[in-house]
Amino acid sequence: MACTTLLVGKNASYDGSTLVARNEDSASGVFTPKKFIVVLPEEQPRNYKSILSHVEIPLPDNPMRYTAMPDALGVDGIWGACGVNEKNISMTATETLTSNERVLGADPLVNLIPAQGNEGDENYIPERPGGIGEEDIVTIVLPYINSAREGVLRLGSLLETYGTYEMNGIAFQDEDEIWWLETIGGHHWIAKKVPDDSYVVMPNQFGIDYFDLDDAFGQQQEHLCSSDLREFISDNHLNLSLTESFNARYAFGSHADSDHTYNTPRAWVVQRYLNPTTHRWDGDNADYRPDSDNLSWSKVPEKKITIEEIKYLLSHHYQGTEYDPYGKHNDPLKKGSFRPIGISRTNVLGLVQIRPYMPDNIKSVEWISFGCNMFNAIVPFYVNITKTPIYLNNTGKTVTTDSFYWANRLVAALADSHFATCNSHIERYQLAVQSKGHELIHKYDKEFKNHPNNATLLCEKANEEIASMLQEKTNDLLDKVLYTASCNMKNGFARSDA
Repeated sequence: MACTTLLVGKNASYDGSTLVARNEDSASGVFTPKKFIVVLPEEQPRNYKSILSHVEIPLPDNPMRYTAMPDALGVDGIWGACGVNEKNISMTATETLTSNERVLGADPLVNLIPAQGNEGDENYIPERPGGIGEEDIVTIVLPYINSAREGVLRLGSLLETYGTYEMNGIAFQDEDEIWWLETIGGHHWIAKKVPDDSYVVMPNQFGIDYFDLDDAFGQQQEHLCSSDLREFISDNHLNLSLTESFNARYAFGSHADSDHTYNTPRAWVVQRYLNPTTHRWDGDNADYRPDSDNLSWSKVPEKKITIEEIKYLLSHHYQGTEYDPYGKHNDPLKKGSFRPIGISRTNVLGLVQIRPYMPDNIKSVEWISFGCNMFNAIVPFYVNITKTPIYLNNTGKTVTTDSFYWANRLVAALADSHFATCNSHIERYQLAVQSKGHELIHKYDKEFKNHPNNATLLCEKANEEIASMLQEKTNDLLDKVLYTASCNMKNGFARSDA
C-alpha cells in the first residue's frame, strides 16, 4: 500500500503533543472507500484469520476499545489503518517499504502457498498460510498495548512467530514517545524512538539510517530489534558501513532508480519546507536534491510544527517548485516528474494528537480527512467514545453526498480539472472547517472541566456537532465546485435562449 508518514516528537510540536500522521494511499488505479469506527471489546475477534494470507492468530481475551479506519467494503479484510485505544495509545499501520535482494534472500517473505492437489489424494500438499501484513496489524496489536514501546515489542514478537509477506513501517505513539518499527525480510525487524525535538518523514522506502546495536542489545533506550539481528547481519554480510557505526538503510534498504521518482522526492520536499534555511535545496549547488539517497531519517525543524502544516505537507504536490503538475508556467518536461504526496488515490489521512496537558478522558484527538488531500480539510474527533458520527461511518459502495468519503471524492474529481478557478473555494473551505474544528475542541475541552463525569457522552456530543458542521460546509463546497465546473464545460455557449 502506497503511503506517506509524518512523525513529530513532543518538543517539535506546537503544543507539546506527540503527532503521528499517515496518508493511506491505494495502489495505482484503485480507490478504496474508508470509514471511521470504534471497535468495542465484545466486537473484537478472539481467533483472528487473515483474508489475504489465511494466517490464524489466537488473540488475548482482554481487548480494549479502540478506533480504526477500516476498508468500508471489507473485500480484502479489515485494513484498520490507524486508531487510538482506551489507554491513549495510538498506532498507524502501515507504510509499505522497500528492501534489497540480499535481505530477501537471507530471510524470504512468508507468502501464502495454495494447496496442491485434492485433500485425501496421495500427493496432496496442504495450504501453507502466509504471514501477517497491513490487513491485520492494527487489529492484532492496538487493543492489547499500554505504551508505544509495548506496541513495538508485541508486534515484534508476532513478526518473529508468524512472519510477514511484505516490508512495512509502523508507528506507535503515546503521550511521551513515538517509536518507528521497520520489518526486515520475513521475520526480522528494528525500531527506533523518534527524538523528542525532531520529525520524521517516511515515503515508501526503508528509512532508519544510523542504528545503535549496542543500545538495542543493552539499555534499549532508543533502539529495539529482533533477538538474533546481530547474527543475521553478520551471517549474511549485510553491514555495508565503512566505519564502526551501523547504517541500517545501507544494510536493509533499496537503492533503485525508481526510488528517485517515487520515494525520495517526497522526503526531500517535506524537509525542504520544514528546514528551508538549514540546507540548500535547489539549483546546481544544492546540498540535497529530490534524488538524494542520504536524506536523514530524522531532523530538527526550524520552528515548531502545527496540525495545519502536517495537513499541508501531506497534501503537497511540489507547489513552489518546477515539478508541480498544476504549475501554469513550469517546464512541461519537469512538471509532474515526481510522485506527489497529495496524490489522487489517497483513501484517508489519519493524524493522532495525544495532548499531555489534558485529562486522560479527553487526552487524544484523531484528525481525519478522506480522499485526495489537496481538495479536503482535516477535522478533529474525540476518541473516548462508543460510536462515531454517521457521516463518517456510513461509507458504502454507493456514491452519496451523505458520506464524507464520497463527498470528498466528488469534490476532488470536479476541482482537479478546474484547479485555477476552484482553488479559492478549496482554500476558504479548509480555513473555515479547520478553524471551526479547533473552536469546537476548545469549547468541549472547557465543558469537560465542568462535567468531568460524563466524558464519553460529552465526546460523542462534540463529535456529532463537529460532523454536522463538516457536512454543512462540505455540501456548500460541493455546490460551489459543481457550479464552477459546470460554467467551464467545453460545450458551453455565450448566447442565451432568451
